[in-house]
Amino acid sequence: MTGSFLDNLGFLTTVPVRKSFRTIVRKSVTGLVLAATLSLSPVLAQTVIPAPTDASEQQIDADTRLERAREFLRDNPISPPDTASPRATLGSFAFIMGEVENLWRDLRTSYEDGGNIFLTEEERDRLMLLEALLGKAADTLDLSEIPETSRQGASLELVLQLQEILDRIPPIDLASVPGERAGTFRPPAQGDALPDYWTVPGTSLKLARQTSGERVGHYLFSDDTVARIPEDYAIVRELPIRADGDEDLFEYYNYTPGNLIAPRWYNVIKSGPEWLRSQFGSQAYWQWLALLLLIAVYLTTFALYVRWQRRRAVSIYERTRAFNAILNPLLVICGAVLFRYLGEHQINVTGVALQAISTATTAVVWSATAWLVYHCLQFLYVWFIQGPTDRQTGFDASLLRTGYRVASLAVAILVLGYGATKIGIPIYGVVAGLGVGGLAIALAAQPTIENLIGGIILYADRMVRVGEFCQFDDLAGTVESIGIRSTRIRALDRTMITVANADLARRKIINYSYRDMFHFRHKIALRYETPADLVKSLLADITDYLVAHEKVEEDPLRVRLIGFGEYSQTVDIYAYVTATAINEFLEIQQELLFDIHDIIHRSGTEFAYPASTILLGRDTGLPAPSDADPASEDGKGATTAA
Repeated sequence: MTGSFLDNLGFLTTVPVRKSFRTIVRKSVTGLVLAATLSLSPVLAQTVIPAPTDASEQQIDADTRLERAREFLRDNPISPPDTASPRATLGSFAFIMGEVENLWRDLRTSYEDGGNIFLTEEERDRLMLLEALLGKAADTLDLSEIPETSRQGASLELVLQLQEILDRIPPIDLASVPGERAGTFRPPAQGDALPDYWTVPGTSLKLARQTSGERVGHYLFSDDTVARIPEDYAIVRELPIRADGDEDLFEYYNYTPGNLIAPRWYNVIKSGPEWLRSQFGSQAYWQWLALLLLIAVYLTTFALYVRWQRRRAVSIYERTRAFNAILNPLLVICGAVLFRYLGEHQINVTGVALQAISTATTAVVWSATAWLVYHCLQFLYVWFIQGPTDRQTGFDASLLRTGYRVASLAVAILVLGYGATKIGIPIYGVVAGLGVGGLAIALAAQPTIENLIGGIILYADRMVRVGEFCQFDDLAGTVESIGIRSTRIRALDRTMITVANADLARRKIINYSYRDMFHFRHKIALRYETPADLVKSLLADITDYLVAHEKVEEDPLRVRLIGFGEYSQTVDIYAYVTATAINEFLEIQQELLFDIHDIIHRSGTEFAYPASTILLGRDTGLPAPSDADPASEDGKGATTAA
């Protein structure tokens, strides 16, 4: 009979149990569970069995009640705890925790009496069952106000504390509790006559009907009751335990390492000084010291890693840098997960410290995950998308890179927002609050937004592209990259110049890369001794040469004598050379100039050079004045008068 009861114990949990569980329970837990079932006094008898139909059924012995429970469990193998009424919820919690207490003590005794360092396979299966039972007991609590990240650890503490509270208060007469016995599983919709809440007499423990969420209509220990459980436990913990047993299971769980079962190395703590096991706050001294040591090790490791990163050489290959960028967030995630495991499952911190570690590590993990997502998307871009640009189709690699960065950043922000919900931050409220603070944010980010719009203007108007040689007012150089905020230009002296997009969009931009041909214009100075007929012949020869050249446009093309200078006759050569790059043009221009030089040399004339003619002569002075000179007559008259 006991075996069939245990075969259907799965109604307490919805998690899958391995096949070996049945054999383990039959061999090791049969007597234990039966004893626990019979020791729950009227609580179990009134919670699991359907309501009696006549007075004769009031005298049913314990074996009959147990058989009724087995039949119900066989009919409902995967049913959750009955929370259809205050009575059902309280009875379900008492039944489950009765099984937990006995199974836990038996498992501890089995491990402590054995000589193995680790749990055997049988003990691990029983530990899995124990965790499942505790999880089902937590289903009777309203944990909606506890962040999801710390809900699992906090629920375990709350369940144990609540059980210790119930073990220390006067017994509860379930007949006076509203509702049907546990095990009837009456649908909540039929419980309209039940009160909205019921309070355990003499306590602040309140069972309230749920009005929202997935369990509407069910009766759970209310969220304010859950919030007060640690305080109520602190008040009654010194009171004697009224139930069977004299051990406070929460204290054992709270001040020992490991996951419900203290590992072998805890014997070192037990054999050490007594003060290590003394309590300070919600932890033992050894737990605080271990936590501080763990934090110190992490901070030291982090500092050494940062120092090594700064000193190591940076690869010149973009693909290698993109791959290395993925490693940092991966290490952060692994470190945070390991820290949480050591803190929660080895040191076994509880209470506020547990919630702080859970929240902090979860925030770090999700932040690093967003960081990792961004760099993974950039890694995919560098390896599979980035390539040479096809300018004929207007495909701009710089625009693609910037757009991909913006998209990667948007995805990372979404991941970060989802992670924020895991630590209790109402992300939708934050988004709604952005509408109120949007104006302030816009004013504060005005330069950034202005540069972003400037970059969009550069892209939309196709003013410049990466790799093009341009002149921006007094600045000239090759465009290296166009980012969200600024543009980088490689100047002619090979210096890198960064210009804000908003400033660049306001400048006069001369884009030399868009030229379909280059202007070939030169002035030639011929000697004045060159006869006019020879000059005419020379102009015709140069014109014929340029017309015949395949890289010179026929129209417009002019070779004309345009004037006489101080020392030469000036000839103007005006033409256009078909070329797409400056280097190609310079090569063609050099060829044209050499050939024109040969034409001039063969014509019999030469280039004129600046020259001056100096005439040398002797100065004989001014000529003597004549008698008829009026100026001399005036001079004489003036002398006589004097």
